[in-house]
Amino acid sequence: MKRLHVHVGVNDIDQSIGFYSTLFGAEPTVVKSDYAKWMLDDPRVNFAISAGNHAAKGIEHLGIQVESQDELAEVYGRLKAANRPVLEEGATTCCYAKSEKSWIADPQGVVWEAFFTNGAATVYGDSPALSALSPNAAEANCCAPALPTKQASCCG
Repeated sequence: MKRLHVHVGVNDIDQSIGFYSTLFGAEPTVVKSDYAKWMLDDPRVNFAISAGNHAAKGIEHLGIQVESQDELAEVYGRLKAANRPVLEEGATTCCYAKSEKSWIADPQGVVWEAFFTNGAATVYGDSPALSALSPNAAEANCCAPALPTKQASCCG
């Protein structure tokens, strides 16, 4: 079963954890000094926040999280059929998790990821620029890798 993913960049992680915990009526399932995540079932969403240099402030990106390699293959097929450039990142570490993921930007430049998480990590992971994928993204973000320069102009 798929789950919507929303990642928001925040200024104050503690204040934001308090706000979202109250809003969702639940404590986060993961808390780090610069990151928190709620795995909610009602609504079914993976809602994450990051502070510092990991994310632009506000809605940083959206995504579809899957629970199996078969679901990931299905969603990857949809990304390719969307007639937009797809960045197949593959295995990576991001947001204290090990995942396999791909990225796409919609026609307005909203960045989406499709991913399958297959383990925990002790580090946040790399934070390359999403701006290579979309002009709407800030320079220092988690977790999309930079696209090769020749592809960067295709999404603008």
